Amino acid sequence: MSRQLPVGPGGQSAAQPWNRQRLRSNNEWLLLERLRTDGPSSRAQLARDTGLSKPTVSAALATLEQGGLVREAGVFAPERGRTAVLYEPDPTAGHVLGVDIGRGRLRVAVADLTGELIARRDVPNHGRSADEVADAVVAAAQEATAEAGLTADRIVHAVVGTPGVWDEERRSVRYAGNLPGWGRPGLFDRIAEGLATAVTVGNDANLAALGEYAFGAGAGGRVFVYLLVGTGLGVGVVKDGELVAGAHGAAGEIGSLPVPGQQVNLEQTVCAEAVVRSAQELGLPGSLTAEQVFQAARDGVPAAVEAVQGEAERLAYAVALVSAVLDPDLVVLGGGIGCSADLLLEPVERALHGLTPLRPKLVPSRLGHEAVLLGAVATALDTARPEVFERRTAS
Repeated sequence: MSRQLPVGPGGQSAAQPWNRQRLRSNNEWLLLERLRTDGPSSRAQLARDTGLSKPTVSAALATLEQGGLVREAGVFAPERGRTAVLYEPDPTAGHVLGVDIGRGRLRVAVADLTGELIARRDVPNHGRSADEVADAVVAAAQEATAEAGLTADRIVHAVVGTPGVWDEERRSVRYAGNLPGWGRPGLFDRIAEGLATAVTVGNDANLAALGEYAFGAGAGGRVFVYLLVGTGLGVGVVKDGELVAGAHGAAGEIGSLPVPGQQVNLEQTVCAEAVVRSAQELGLPGSLTAEQVFQAARDGVPAAVEAVQGEAERLAYAVALVSAVLDPDLVVLGGGIGCSADLLLEPVERALHGLTPLRPKLVPSRLGHEAVLLGAVATALDTARPEVFERRTAS
């Protein structure tokens, strides 16, 4: 009985047995992915797991090893029987770059093909213009790449997370009001030229959702919503493991919606500045940050406690909006405000019950400030792994 193999890295189907080269390529990709997901394994174990013959597995592993895609990972010596060589993917076969551009900080990480971060930079964003921010991103990426002992040509792909929505036709970002001048066409081409590699641009909330799904609290959610609340408001949606971006990449952009009865939009009512403004209006003195307001609430300061309660009620309205449209089974609270989920989740749930009969599960982010960066790395790996495979097996 013939056995159908999965779609290969280039999208080719293995259901064409007359094309021997294609079949070999799919066999090699199948084994490489099996080693990546299941860990080191012997030729015999791979044959059992995949249904491929032992000679086919041996030939495919030889090709992968010659191409620098797999390497020996030790031996397995059973009490009875022959010692078996174990194989694993070679993590140094390629590297990726993840970037998180925020109004307050720039985060950059270099990862190998296993997803392990081998170098990173986390620096304040002091750029006074869009060009200065772009140049700071390039400088941080170059420093991280050098720290990893790599040159730019060893970076297979880079993914940049940013507020706003990427417009491929204009080659610019729309709706990034917290970064003045950030919508200027050519800005990300400037970044790509400085990085000297292929660059994909993604919305920060979308990447945070993917990062949380891959590494954090979103794993297993059927319809999972990530609420990114910090200097702004963003929503990322993942359905059955796939990002829901919408027809123009703007799915979840609820921050611009007006708040009934007020002259502000939803983002302006839930962002970090809104928490500070509310606390000051309630009598909390001094120059404050949202983090300080939440800490004061933990200490029982009445004005801070009331400000946090108001933030919870406004967040509940945001959750009610996305729940009405998407009916998620899981909502993760993330971003800078999400780091104070210990104070927010319970009052958000109470307020939500008064707004809608829908009851999504609310949980805090497990990744915290790392969500966008790790989502960028995970997305870059999705592109880089098959690209590295095709390059190395072709040669």
